[in-house]
Amino acid sequence: MINDILRQTSNFILARSVPSYRRFLLDKMDFSDRLIGIRGARGSGKTTIMLQYAHSSQLSPTKILYLSCDHPAMAGEDLLTLAQTFYQEGGKLLLLDEIHKSKDFGSALKAIYDAFDLQVIFSGSSALQLTKMSADLSRRAVMFHLPILSLREYIEIETGLNLPVIPLQSLLQSHQEVAFEITQKIRPIEYFRRYCETGAYPFYQESLENYPLKLLEVINHTIDVDLTSLFHIDSNKLDKLKKILYMVCSTPPVELNKAKISSAVGTSWPTLAKYIELMQSADLLYSLRGGSGMRAVNKPDKLLLNNPNLFQVLCANPNTGSLRESFFVSQLSYQHQVHYHDQGDFLVNDQYIFEVSGAQKKTTQIQHQDQAFLALDDLEVGHKKRIPLWLFGLLY
Repeated sequence: MINDILRQTSNFILARSVPSYRRFLLDKMDFSDRLIGIRGARGSGKTTIMLQYAHSSQLSPTKILYLSCDHPAMAGEDLLTLAQTFYQEGGKLLLLDEIHKSKDFGSALKAIYDAFDLQVIFSGSSALQLTKMSADLSRRAVMFHLPILSLREYIEIETGLNLPVIPLQSLLQSHQEVAFEITQKIRPIEYFRRYCETGAYPFYQESLENYPLKLLEVINHTIDVDLTSLFHIDSNKLDKLKKILYMVCSTPPVELNKAKISSAVGTSWPTLAKYIELMQSADLLYSLRGGSGMRAVNKPDKLLLNNPNLFQVLCANPNTGSLRESFFVSQLSYQHQVHYHDQGDFLVNDQYIFEVSGAQKKTTQIQHQDQAFLALDDLEVGHKKRIPLWLFGLLY
C-alpha cells in the first residue's frame, strides 16, 4: 500500500493548475516512450513539464502518481515497491521528481521498466548522476536536457509575441532583417536588460520582488544539499564552492591559473578541479576549454557563471564582461559546441569566431577572418559582422 502522505501529496500536486506557457522542450518530446528523463537546473521548469503532460494525457488522476524523491515521506521508501503497488492498483503514469535523491535509482528504473507496463517520467538536477545512470539504462531511457529560459521564451511570456527560433547560420546571414522585424514590435534591449536581471528561471513570474531570494535559495540548496549529499562533500568545504562562484562573478572572464585560483580558494588544484566539475554538472558554472582537438590539451579552462541572473545575487558589482559572455554562452551552449578562442572570445562549432563586447567595439580584431563576428551589447540593429548580442537569445 502506498503511504497516505505520498498519495495525498500526489493528489494535491496534480489538482493544482499548471502554467499556460509551454516551454519548447514539451513539444519536442516524444511521449510514446515508456521511460523518459528530464535533467536541468533547479527551477528551470522540469516539474511543470511533467505536470503539463499529465494534465494533457486525459488520464484519470487515480491512474497518475506524482512522487518527489526529496519529500521527507520518501525516506526509507523503495521505488520498485512503490511502482509495483501503483501498477497493481491500475496505475498508468508514474512521475518521479528529483530522482537523484533516491538511492540506486538507476537499478530501480531498470527493474520498473522491465517488469511493469507503466510510463515513467523522471527528473533530476545533477547532470553527472543522470548521465551515469543513462549509460546503465541504455536502450531504455530517453534523456532530455531542459536549459534555462532563452531570451526568446522570456519575450514570449512577457509580451505574448510568438517569436520563431532562428538557427545560428540563418542568424549570421540575416541578422539585420531579423532585428528590423522585431524592433517594429518591441524594444528588444529593454527586454534583454530585464532578462539578464530576472528572466532566466520561470519562477520569476511568481514574484519579481522575491526572485533574488528564491534564486539564492536555489544556489544554496544546490550546493548545500544536492552536491553535498550526492558527492559526499564535507560541510566545512562548502564555503570554497561559494568562493569560486564569487570570484567568477566579480572578476573579468577568468582563464584558470591553477596556482592563483587554488591559492585564492584555499585548496589543492585536483580538489578544485573536482569542485568545478560538480558545479558545472549542477548548472552553476561553465568551464570552457580553449579551442578543440589536440591544441586544447595544454590550454587552461575559462570559467563563467551559468547564466546572467546568477550575477545579480552572487556579488554587488558584477563584472560587465563576464555577464555579457555568460549570456552569450548560455544561449549557444544548449545546441552548439562552444570553446574560448585566442583570436576572439569564443569558437563555436569549430567554425565561427565571436568577440563579445560593447557597441563601440571595432571590427579591427576580426577583419581578416571570414567566419568571425562581433556580438555587441547596447546595439539594437547590426550591420554585416556587427551583430546585436540580444539576437543570440533567439536560438532556442
